[in-house]
Amino acid sequence: MNVFLVALGGGAGAVGRYLLGLWIKDRMPQKKIPTAMLFVNLTGSLGLGLFFGFIYNEVPILAYNDPLFLLVGIGFFGAFTTFSTFSIETSALLQKKKWPEAALYTALTIGGSIAVFLTGMTLMTLF
Repeated sequence: MNVFLVALGGGAGAVGRYLLGLWIKDRMPQKKIPTAMLFVNLTGSLGLGLFFGFIYNEVPILAYNDPLFLLVGIGFFGAFTTFSTFSIETSALLQKKKWPEAALYTALTIGGSIAVFLTGMTLMTLF
């Protein structure tokens, strides 16, 4: 049952990531850094922080038997955010010797994801 919940959430998260990425690419001109996946990763990190803060009021480290954690936390947000695409896009910038862009993209993705996650957690724990 646990694997099914992760797969169900993961399928929804992957489709959501794909559709949001397409929507952003259609509406935003291409910048010096990959803005679509940056936005997706920041949105997913914020969403995960809001979810954890609202449901658990903390980061649920040992919740691997909690169906909601498996469905939403691991499944949906695990598939919605994408470290592999971030790695590919950063590698492409490095191969093109776009050092400042690669550094900016890395800092915004990693630092920004942590910041918006903590923001989401904090906002939900205030209520």
